[in-house]
Amino acid sequence: MRGWTATAADPGGLTCVELPVPVPAADELLVEVHTCGVCRTDLHVRDGDLPPHRKQVVPGHEAVGTAVATGEAVTGPAVGTRVGIPWLRRTCGVCRYCAGGRENLCPSSVYTGWDADGGYAQYATVPAAYAYELPSGYSDEELAPLLCAGIIGFRALRRTHLPEGGRLGIYGFGASAHLTAQVALAQGAVVHVFTRSPAARDLALELGATSANPPDAPPPDPLDAAIVFAPAGALVPVALEALDSGGTLTIAGIHLSDIPPLNYQRHLFRERTLRSVTANTRQDGRALLATAARHPLRATLTVYDFDHADRALDDLAAGRINGAGVLRVV
Repeated sequence: MRGWTATAADPGGLTCVELPVPVPAADELLVEVHTCGVCRTDLHVRDGDLPPHRKQVVPGHEAVGTAVATGEAVTGPAVGTRVGIPWLRRTCGVCRYCAGGRENLCPSSVYTGWDADGGYAQYATVPAAYAYELPSGYSDEELAPLLCAGIIGFRALRRTHLPEGGRLGIYGFGASAHLTAQVALAQGAVVHVFTRSPAARDLALELGATSANPPDAPPPDPLDAAIVFAPAGALVPVALEALDSGGTLTIAGIHLSDIPPLNYQRHLFRERTLRSVTANTRQDGRALLATAARHPLRATLTVYDFDHADRALDDLAAGRINGAGVLRVV
């Protein structure tokens, strides 16, 4: 099979290679990949921003495809089922985090496209217990971004504790943010978007945001909650200062540039809260997909042929993708 690999010794580009079709372990599915989302985490793996976990790995953790074989211990999903392969690949299941419903913090957790080969290939494996069965009514391309961008944004939104009808600020408006905004709007929130891209600001307003402005603009009203999606630490004090008393700022990314010094009175006093997001739980994923089944989410897509995986990541890095990028594998 053909696949794209990132090499720790030579960051900054992908290499298209011939690889053997993987053999699923006893508890795994073998999936023929149809599409795979282009996530900023893939960019960080390619460019060496994330410490390498393997010398060579196939990126991609928003893969949609068909289960074509199963290991002998798998009881479902069945062969022929459309499934999603997400970022969270496996946890220990027995540590205090797993036992307490916080498997995203498991110290033994492993990740698709970082610890194990992912969806930038014609076939991939996934532990059956971590695969998602997907809602109907969406194309493969539309589903791919839900599997990380959607899930992580959903968790980030939950961690803001946004009150009913509250004012939410979103900083950065890429794949995850434009899906999260729709979830928040469906829940009755007032959404204000802050992004440097004029095209992204237009998209935000089209999707129902009340306002869309450059990232350094003050909000029309103090925010009850905010999420920073852009990997720019400089936005953290900006977003904190935009919060109302008691507001919460959540940082949604796995990688963030350095945060400038914070001033306690300006940024944190009056019980403002700063929170991070680390991966997700399977409960988050199931809840997001159930939400998508009830409230159709519109994924704005830029679709790339499989041969153009590197170009897709370059476009993501340069801010040329409006919404989400997706590789069409077959």
